[in-house]
Amino acid sequence: MKKTIYPVLSIFIIGIILVTSLPSCRKDKIELNIKQYDSVQIQSYMAAHGLTGFTRDITGGDTSGIYYKIIVPGSGTPIQYSDKLAMVYTEATFDGTYSLTDTIAQHFYDFVGHIQDDGYPLGLQTAVHNLLVYPNASMRVLIPSHLAYGTAGKGSGSSQVANNRIAGNQCLDMYVHAITTNAHTSTTTNAFAAYDDLVIQHYLRDSSLTGYTRTADGLYYKVLTSATTNDPIQLYSTITATYTGQLLNASIFDGSHNGSNTFSSVMADLIPGVQEGLINYTVAGTKISLLIPSSLGYGPAGSNGIPAFSCLRFTWQIISVTP
Repeated sequence: MKKTIYPVLSIFIIGIILVTSLPSCRKDKIELNIKQYDSVQIQSYMAAHGLTGFTRDITGGDTSGIYYKIIVPGSGTPIQYSDKLAMVYTEATFDGTYSLTDTIAQHFYDFVGHIQDDGYPLGLQTAVHNLLVYPNASMRVLIPSHLAYGTAGKGSGSSQVANNRIAGNQCLDMYVHAITTNAHTSTTTNAFAAYDDLVIQHYLRDSSLTGYTRTADGLYYKVLTSATTNDPIQLYSTITATYTGQLLNASIFDGSHNGSNTFSSVMADLIPGVQEGLINYTVAGTKISLLIPSSLGYGPAGSNGIPAFSCLRFTWQIISVTP
């Protein structure tokens, strides 16, 4: 009898010891919730990168965990969720595996209330509305992971491949410049014109381009090869030409007619910036470079391969003109 009781009693006593010891082990372990985890990540990131002057969002009782820094304060009518907003942005993860820094390519044009629906972080939508507040303003914003892409992350494939995927629980470092909203049509038009002209001037400077002439509505042109023919281009002329169309980051969106594959069209069917540049300044045999503001290009909507409100660069070689 004793031989069968002792092993059972021993196991019972050991079980009691293990069960009663577990709570004391857990008392020494501090588990962070996601907001606390994000806060630690943001504080560490700011310290590691020497970031100063950031403010913690206290809208609604300090609940978002967003940190932000207004770079250029805006003015005018506050941004509403029902406004269509034109903005450029950059986006990078804290771990450095994902970084989009090209503001020529990173354009947004939609309702502020649709920012998250369009695949952007909820934290960006919140920051634009609550913290940036006004159009014609810019800020840098640090978005906690729970307001970014959460535990699932974004994209597919390995997050270790640069710009392939954002891993889960990654906080974001974003720059946002709100150009304008659709609140007032005249204000919107002027804001786009001012922004486009600034973009083109920076492009000319950074690319060391000289000799361009600016027209009254913001088109820049330079005749590369003059011609002496008497074949002026009119609005309803049919031209045969070669050309290349590209964004101001050198990304070519139309290069199918820049060699032996020529292009023919009635001038009236081309975008306004090309019409203005070719009708006023070219004849058959001319080669010309055009820098076109978005208002004379594809406007706020953009087109296939062309982001919203993009400035464009075209190089045209006119082969023939038919009246």
